[in-house]
Amino acid sequence: MTREPSGWIVLVATTLVQSLVAMALLTLPVIAPVVALAMGVSPAYVGMYVAIVYAGAMLASLVAGGAVRRYGAIRLSQLGLVMCAIGLLLCTLPYVPTMVLGAALIGFGYGPITPASSHLLIRNTPAHRMSLVFSIKQTGVPLGGMLAGAIVPGLQVLIGWQWAFAAVALASLACAAAVQPLCRSLDSDRDPAHPVSFGRGFWGPIRLVLSRRSLAVLAACSFLLSIIQLSLTTYVVTFLHEDLLINLVTAGFILAVSQLAGVTGRLVWGYISDRFLGAPRMLAVLAALVALSGLATAFMVPGTSTVLLLIVLSVFGASAIGWNGVYLAEVARQAPPGQTSVATGGALAFTFLGVVVGPPIFGAIASAAGSYGLAYAALIVPAALCFALTLGFQKAFVPVPASPSGAAGE
Repeated sequence: MTREPSGWIVLVATTLVQSLVAMALLTLPVIAPVVALAMGVSPAYVGMYVAIVYAGAMLASLVAGGAVRRYGAIRLSQLGLVMCAIGLLLCTLPYVPTMVLGAALIGFGYGPITPASSHLLIRNTPAHRMSLVFSIKQTGVPLGGMLAGAIVPGLQVLIGWQWAFAAVALASLACAAAVQPLCRSLDSDRDPAHPVSFGRGFWGPIRLVLSRRSLAVLAACSFLLSIIQLSLTTYVVTFLHEDLLINLVTAGFILAVSQLAGVTGRLVWGYISDRFLGAPRMLAVLAALVALSGLATAFMVPGTSTVLLLIVLSVFGASAIGWNGVYLAEVARQAPPGQTSVATGGALAFTFLGVVVGPPIFGAIASAAGSYGLAYAALIVPAALCFALTLGFQKAFVPVPASPSGAAGE
């Protein structure tokens, strides 16, 4: 029998894959004005691009559980990276149909990555470290965003936006090749006869999530928190530039700092959740922090100290971006034995739904109110609902002991 690699190797590999698919997803948004100019459309259409990507991710996450069991988690991760690469290459063709198809393929590649990594991590992580380990893996999302922001604009200047897309596609393929040595050992539990149904496969994960109150509460909270997260990251630069009259370079720097705070938050909240609070209380605390920081953001006016802005938006970023690891670890804990990837896929469908509907609703509120600050104040509503859910249904969360080997088994 092939010996599995250490838990740390699995963690590094899954974090690397997560970073690359996140970078692929954000490659177009970070240089949207340049791409829009080449296509002769408004940069505002980047919102539609993001919606298409996450709609594809939502659909793919629902069939990911069955695909993991049939093909293996590493093989499915490689397929996701390849699909992201193909999607990026399609986006180098400056036509709306190819952009739409490219966005959909990137979403299809992005969606299965988290269910696949959860399937691997649940087998290699002691129960008392699960929130921290899942949080470390989820730092791959803001890390991918930081890589996209730091590298892609510079590549665009040096070699043009289309070659910049091609470079990220090449990096995705290189990552797929880099994890190949892990395929034999980590995919040893795959079942080639396991069905992957595009009918039952879509609804099965959702039925599983809704059949367990703890999973349903987590899915609902992730829907609400993802609305807040994407509203922050999508509109903060516009808010700083248009409402507070801050130049784009400084606004971009503040966004980068909030993303970095999100990376730090994922690690800190994972540790606190494991060591002191547990996931329900931790998510309630984060909902309260989001509400307070969103309200504080709404009170910012032109001339506000940059230091104060950095402090408020760092707290906002740490809480609004930092919740994912705690959430995914608890989904893995609450999933029935052997169904971690299915439960994760079903829960992520609700997460991605929040991503799809959140920014448009936020934008509509900002347009109606004539202020992005007031729209940030409105985020207190989903934050309050999340707070009430996590505290009101604490008894639904069943403690899951470590398996005899010391890790939570799948």
